[in-house]
Amino acid sequence: LKRTNRGTVEWDLECEFNNTDHRTELNGVEQLIVRRGQPFTINLHLRSGEYQPGGSALDLTVETGPQPSDQYGTRASFGLTDQIDTSRWSAAVTSPPGYMVSLSICSPPDAPIGRWRLTLGQGGLVEFVLLYNPWCTGDVVYMDSEEKLAEYVLAQDGIIYRGSWKYLIPTPWNFGQFEDGILEACLRILEMNPKCLRNPGKDASGRKNPIYVSRVLSAMVNCNDDKGVLLGRWTDDYDGGVSPLSWKGSVEILRNWDTNACQPVRFGQCWVFAAVACSVSRALGIPCRVVTNYNSAHDTNSNLVIERYVDENGQLVQKSRDMIWNYHCWVENWMTRPDLKPGYDGWQAMDPTPQEKSEGVYCCGPIPLKAIKEGELTYKYDAPFVFAEVNADVHTFMKRKDGSTEKIISSVQVGLKISTKSVGSDRREDITHLYKYPEGSDEEREAFTKANHQNKLLQQQTNAGLLIAIKVSAEMKKGCDFDVFAVVTNNTPNGKKCRLVFGSRAVSYNGILGENCGFKDLLNVELAPGEGQLKRVPLRMNYSKYAENLTEDNLIRLGALLLDYGTQEAYLAVRNVVLENPEIKVRILGEPKENRKLVAEITLQNPLPVPLQNCCFTVEGSNLTGGQIITEKLNSTVEPGQDAKVKIYFTPTHSGQRKLVVDFDSNKLCHVKGYRNVIIGK
Repeated sequence: LKRTNRGTVEWDLECEFNNTDHRTELNGVEQLIVRRGQPFTINLHLRSGEYQPGGSALDLTVETGPQPSDQYGTRASFGLTDQIDTSRWSAAVTSPPGYMVSLSICSPPDAPIGRWRLTLGQGGLVEFVLLYNPWCTGDVVYMDSEEKLAEYVLAQDGIIYRGSWKYLIPTPWNFGQFEDGILEACLRILEMNPKCLRNPGKDASGRKNPIYVSRVLSAMVNCNDDKGVLLGRWTDDYDGGVSPLSWKGSVEILRNWDTNACQPVRFGQCWVFAAVACSVSRALGIPCRVVTNYNSAHDTNSNLVIERYVDENGQLVQKSRDMIWNYHCWVENWMTRPDLKPGYDGWQAMDPTPQEKSEGVYCCGPIPLKAIKEGELTYKYDAPFVFAEVNADVHTFMKRKDGSTEKIISSVQVGLKISTKSVGSDRREDITHLYKYPEGSDEEREAFTKANHQNKLLQQQTNAGLLIAIKVSAEMKKGCDFDVFAVVTNNTPNGKKCRLVFGSRAVSYNGILGENCGFKDLLNVELAPGEGQLKRVPLRMNYSKYAENLTEDNLIRLGALLLDYGTQEAYLAVRNVVLENPEIKVRILGEPKENRKLVAEITLQNPLPVPLQNCCFTVEGSNLTGGQIITEKLNSTVEPGQDAKVKIYFTPTHSGQRKLVVDFDSNKLCHVKGYRNVIIGK
C-alpha cells in the first residue's frame, strides 16, 4: 500500500508484515491494525535526497477522536529518537542511510484504542486502528500465557453451556471476531454509545481504560438505553425477528446491526448477549470468555433473598419479580484493577443481558470475581447483583386458598456448576471455586459476614425426618415416553400419612412456566416408620402430552410437594429436566487444506414418532465458509427413524483448528445444534 506525500515521498504501511507481527492478520491486510505498546514499521521512499542520521528531521503527530488533546492522551507530537521508547509515542529510524527509510513507531501501552490518524512531516496522513495488547507487559490487559491468549483472544469459536445443572449441554458458537467487517462494527459500537455522542473527546480518552470500555460494551450489546446491538425477547413471540436459538454465531448479528443503520437485531437472550460481548471484547484485544451459572438468581430488591410462592398443588405462583433462571450466561474480561486495592486483578464479571439498571443504564460490571468470592459488595461495579446470582438464599412459601402463607422446607440452591470452555480443548472447566468458597466452610461464613448476608448466616437446617427428592430416568430423549419419580423417605420412628402432589410443566430457561405436561395428586400416601423407609412414586411423561407444550429450551419443570397431615409441615422438591435432542453427525470428506474445496456430509436421524417436514441444515465457521451462512434444505419428508442427510461444500481460507457449526430445523424439531472440529493444513 503506497501513498504519496506532495510528490517528495512515498510510503508503504507494510500491512501484511505489521498485522502478522501484531496478531491481527486474520482481520485482513488491507488496513494497518496494530496493538498498543508494540512497535510497527512504515517504509518511506524518498524521491529526492538521501536520509542522513542527524541531518534530517521528521515531525510526527498522532490523533484520535473528534477533539484530540495532548492532555487527555488523544493527541501526541514527537520527533525521531535514537531508539524506540515503548512507554510513550516514539519513532526511530531502523534502516541504514539511503533513499528508503524504515521508520519504527510505537504507542504507549495505555494509549486509547480506536481509529488513529498519523501525520508525517508537513502533510502525509496515515490512518490505522489501535487495539489493546494482552501480549504487552505494560498493558493492563496483559496475560502471561500464550496458550490462554490463543483461547481468550485469538480463538474464533467456542462452547457455551446451556441445559440444566444436572444435564449440561455444550452449544457451539462462532465468535468470528476476525471475519470481514466485524472489527469495523465493533469500533462503531464504541462510536454509537451515548457517552461518545454526548462528549466524544472525553469518550475517546476513556478508551485507554478497559474498565470503561467493558462497561460501555455491557450497555451497548443490549439496546435498552441506546442504539445497541440486540433486542431481548423472552416469550415465544418472535414476530419481526428470529428466535435467539436460531443464531449460531455473532457474525451475522454484528453485520446486521452495522449495515442496518444500527437498528437492533431481533432477538437475543442471555447466551446470545454474552457471546456477542465476547466477540467484541476479543476483537478489541481484551481477553474474554463466556461463563454459565446454573440456578442463577435474579435479585431485584438487593436483599440477597429470592422469595418464591407455590399454591397447594405445588405450582409456582408469580408474586415477586425475583426469579431463579435455570441458567444464566455472562462474560469475564481479563484486566488489572488499579481503581481498587491490590489483589483484585484478573477475571472481571461483565453482563450485557439487560436485567437491572446500574447508574441509570442497563449494564452490569465489570466486578472482580475475587470481590464476589470475598463478599466485598461495595466494590465497583454491581457487586451485590452478581453476588446474589451465585449466593442468594431461597425462601419458598405456600400460599393457601384462604390467602394465608407459610414457609415450606425446600433444598433449592443457587450458583451451581459455574462453567466455561477449557483452554485449548472442548472440555468443560468448572470455575465455581472462583466465585464461592465451599458450602459450609469458615471462609464462606466470613464472606457472608462481609456481604451482610444475614439470611445465610442464620439459616438453620430444618429436618423433621421427612425427605423428598426427584429422580429421573437415565435417558430422556425428545420423542420418547419416560418415567420420573418422587422419592419420599421417612427417617422418623413413626408412621406418616401424607398428601403428595407431583406435577410437571414446560418451562423456559429463565424460569417462566408453561403448560401442564403431567400431574398426579395422591391424597393418602402412607409411609412406614423406620430408618430410611422410602416410597417411589412414578409420573409418566408421554410425548403425546408434552410435545405441544414444550418450549424451544426442551425443559420440563418437575415439582413434588409433600404435606404431612400430622405436623402440617410441607416439603418441596423441584428439578428441571432437559430432553435430549438427536445427535448431528458430521463427516469431512477429503483432506482439509487451505483454499481447497471440502465436503461435509451431515446426518440427523428423526427420533420422533411423527414425520419431519421442511427440514433445513445451516452451517457456518470462521475461515471456513467465507463469513457466510450456508443453507441446505431437504425436499422430502423424513419419516420416523429415517435419516435427514445433506452434503455441504466449503473452502477453508486459513490453517489451524476451526469449528464447523451446524443447526437443524424442521416443523417438529427446531434448533438442534452440532459441530465438528476441522484441522486445516497448509
